[in-house]
Amino acid sequence: MERKLFTALQGDHAEVLNDTLSKQGFRRSQSVLYRPACADCTACLSARIRVADFTPSRSQRRTLSRNAPMQREATSPWATDEQYTLFRRYLDSRHADGGMADMDIFEFAAMVEETPVRSRVVEYRMPGLAEQDGPESDIAAVCLTDVLEDGLSMVYSFYEPNLQKLSLGTYVILDHIEIARAAGLPYVYLGYWVPGSAKMGYKAGFNALEIYKDETWQPIGDPGQHDSVTHPLSVEPIAEQVAKITLPDTRPTRR
Repeated sequence: MERKLFTALQGDHAEVLNDTLSKQGFRRSQSVLYRPACADCTACLSARIRVADFTPSRSQRRTLSRNAPMQREATSPWATDEQYTLFRRYLDSRHADGGMADMDIFEFAAMVEETPVRSRVVEYRMPGLAEQDGPESDIAAVCLTDVLEDGLSMVYSFYEPNLQKLSLGTYVILDHIEIARAAGLPYVYLGYWVPGSAKMGYKAGFNALEIYKDETWQPIGDPGQHDSVTHPLSVEPIAEQVAKITLPDTRPTRR
């Protein structure tokens, strides 16, 4: 049984709250910030890349080379039919049994557009892709991205499933590292990493990766040394987790 600690993200201080809680392992889903708080498991670990210390591996450099013709465009968070068509192909191919498998175009639009913070839709287009068999347009990948005060948070990304040789999931992360580097932002937030999860194992393939564990960010070290489940009695009660969360002082200042 999954349990989450969450708070509404709204009002004049939504961006401050998003910035502050993202640094403490929270993630955004539309107008909600959440963090796993299961009673008998601490497997979900928030992960981020230290941009200044990151260097691509040999295989990642090959991925960058294969995608050299890719064209990137960042726009306001607005959903399109073209994006949804790609989204459906991606889900049907990669996550047909997942919690988002039945998402219709209206729910997709809500995921993209219902954001009270500074968000961008980053589209990646491969010239000539529409001329190949399968895709109906040249859009190869899309990422919904939040711009934080200390980095980029990759809220959700999806890509053309028939282009495995391009390693588009890896490429989108590599490109976000370059976007963050150019903007002088120190981190790229990847979401949650779960030890032993085959679907999330790719995140551990990026060096300079940190995880949020024991209420602090720390280098991941050897991914194989992290236990996927913690004894129930060692997990803090939810009230103690809440008490440790540091929120910004948003009270008006008397002048």
